[in-house]
Amino acid sequence: MRLTYLAFGFLGLLWGSNFIYMKWASELISPAQITLLRVFFGFLPLAFVAWRKGVMNRDQLRHLPHFLVMAILATALYYFAIAEGTALLPSGIAGVLGGSISLFTTIATLLFLRTEKPNAMMIIGVLVGFAGIVLIARPWEITDRAINITGVFWMLAATTILGLSYVYVRRFLSPFNLPPLALATWQTGLALLVLLMLVDRTGMTQILQDRHAAAGVALGLGVLGTGMAFLIYYFLLQELGAVAASGSTYITPNVALLIGWMAGEKIGVFEISAMILVLASIALLQIGRQRAVRRPMQSVPGAARK
Repeated sequence: MRLTYLAFGFLGLLWGSNFIYMKWASELISPAQITLLRVFFGFLPLAFVAWRKGVMNRDQLRHLPHFLVMAILATALYYFAIAEGTALLPSGIAGVLGGSISLFTTIATLLFLRTEKPNAMMIIGVLVGFAGIVLIARPWEITDRAINITGVFWMLAATTILGLSYVYVRRFLSPFNLPPLALATWQTGLALLVLLMLVDRTGMTQILQDRHAAAGVALGLGVLGTGMAFLIYYFLLQELGAVAASGSTYITPNVALLIGWMAGEKIGVFEISAMILVLASIALLQIGRQRAVRRPMQSVPGAARK
């Protein structure tokens, strides 16, 4: 159990560190090139472990169209939008906005999956989450804007894309009970092929001018923050279950904001208040969804006695 909780904390640290790596790399290469390198280096550990565990087989090829949709939606577009947003924002702010994934996943689920109905706790969670986003965006600042509003929209686009991809998985892939590792490997590998065809790689070697940025995007963002992070999350899913494993999202905004502050980014009352609201939103949404799941179970005769 001690190893499990160490993995839990380490996962939050990996996810929270990704934003400073993207920020360093954005000073030398484009967001699209950052995305390509991230997916390439993230695919390596996934492919190796998937091969060793034998979770991929030819029968899965019939799901190739769905894998391709997930590759474009949940990998290529999502990582690109995150890289674009982080390039325009302080890394800590980008990390806090990245923590709003639960918010947009819940909204997408309620809009497109009729199996889940909103309750008061979920509605409050959504409102609190949007309040945190407003504190970061500060739409009332007309002149001398401290936060790039375009960067905020890119981050919100990323979290919306991931929310929609969750709905897609639930509707089209969940019924087949595919191993999560197999799905991640297929979509990452296909995303790599798509990015290799589309991304202009001119000037990408400029990343080598800064060894910290190069190591950050290859090892920190790619191998550890993408490939190993999923493997750890897969381990936590088995050990703790989906709800507990997703609790590592509480750590991510804190780590990102702390690292940004250590890197010299300005952290004030608005930023800290926004982080608190986003974390509160995550908690409220998780509690609300747990209640929504328990309620149908309690309505089944004998469910409470099991």
